[in-house]
Amino acid sequence: MTRIEGVIKTPHSRPECVAAALEPDNLTLIRTYPIEGGVRAEIGGTRLRSITATVDDYLMNLAIAEEMCTAASGKQRGVSE
Repeated sequence: MTRIEGVIKTPHSRPECVAAALEPDNLTLIRTYPIEGGVRAEIGGTRLRSITATVDDYLMNLAIAEEMCTAASGKQRGVSE
């Protein structure tokens, strides 16, 4: 069976926060890591349908994680100012 692999890199101001929020989704098909200035997701599997569904879920969760980390960052700034 053919193996399908890919990488998604996205820029974030708080990559550690975003990667930590996505960690529960690190299952067999995907692994997410903080990198300098962003997040790297490595996706791999043998069934295109499964990979497509995984990427779709990941992108939805990524948007939510970014919003949450940005909001948390703003609240922290507001408290310390």
